[in-house]
Amino acid sequence: MIQIEEAIISKLIYHRINLEGDNSSLSDTLYDFQDDEEEDVLKKIFLKPFVSNVTTYEFKHDIDIELNPLYKLAQSIFEDDDFIANSKHICQHLKSVSKHPNIKDGDLFIMKFDNIQLNENVYEGLGIYKIENKESFIETSAYNKSEAGLSFKKGIGTKRLDKACLILFTEKPFTIFVIDNANIETDYWQNEFIKLALKKDNVNHTSQFLTITKKFLTKQMPTEFEVSKADQIDLLNRSVEYFKTHDNFEKQEFEKNVFQDQSVIKAFQNFDNSYRQENALEIADDFSISPQAVKKQAKIFKSVLKLDKNFHIYIHGNRDMIEQGIEQDGRKFYKIYFDKEA
Repeated sequence: MIQIEEAIISKLIYHRINLEGDNSSLSDTLYDFQDDEEEDVLKKIFLKPFVSNVTTYEFKHDIDIELNPLYKLAQSIFEDDDFIANSKHICQHLKSVSKHPNIKDGDLFIMKFDNIQLNENVYEGLGIYKIENKESFIETSAYNKSEAGLSFKKGIGTKRLDKACLILFTEKPFTIFVIDNANIETDYWQNEFIKLALKKDNVNHTSQFLTITKKFLTKQMPTEFEVSKADQIDLLNRSVEYFKTHDNFEKQEFEKNVFQDQSVIKAFQNFDNSYRQENALEIADDFSISPQAVKKQAKIFKSVLKLDKNFHIYIHGNRDMIEQGIEQDGRKFYKIYFDKEA
């Protein structure tokens, strides 16, 4: 998880991108902060949105990473090579990939950061932000004791960012966080401008393996085994519980603890191998578990047993406390045991 309390904006430059012709406005000077309050406002707008961002990426290129334009420019900035000139090259690169007719003009902010913390380590970083949609706000003023004025303007505030990326200069490959909220018919920001792939780290290993497990239990397992919804929920709960109570993941241990039955373990292994191949995933069989990824994934592991439209039963723990059966007249039932009524 990113922590920004001690982060410092060491360099900031602003360019205006106009996609038609040569009308872009490229700055030649860095912004000079007037006081600490200004920096705090900018950190709130441009860094805070990444604090809750869990998914990590890295630069990619089909032939050679050195041919990825943004990677080369980011690396030059990391090596303290002419920040202003490289920021202009970033602007030109962004303009060159903005070919879709629905892509808008925008304000481009490029910032160099110091002291961004990730997983208890401190790194320098590079933030690139394209603002396409401004929000309305009211500016007030007092002319005299009996007259006050209102001015309606548009500007950049704490509303969600349209498009942004934060590159942390970790050990290579660099770590990238991405925001891409603009609703247009193109993915140029991620696939053309940045050119990224999921990073092979503990965050994504944790998230991807939990995704595979959920898909197996909810989609594949019912096609191979006779399994009740209550049993499915129990297995989902046991899967998440394993990740919550262990610091390190070990695949064979996980399969034995969660699935227990050898035939189910074999079915899961077959599904796991097929899913990885179909989705070109490389997941280690043992890794340090990311608590942030577990917390995010746990939200989609549903523990709700829905019975027609009458009842929802939330199953959080001991599967032995609920029994399923069928009455002589064909009606289905669940019998629930408990110690205390809340």
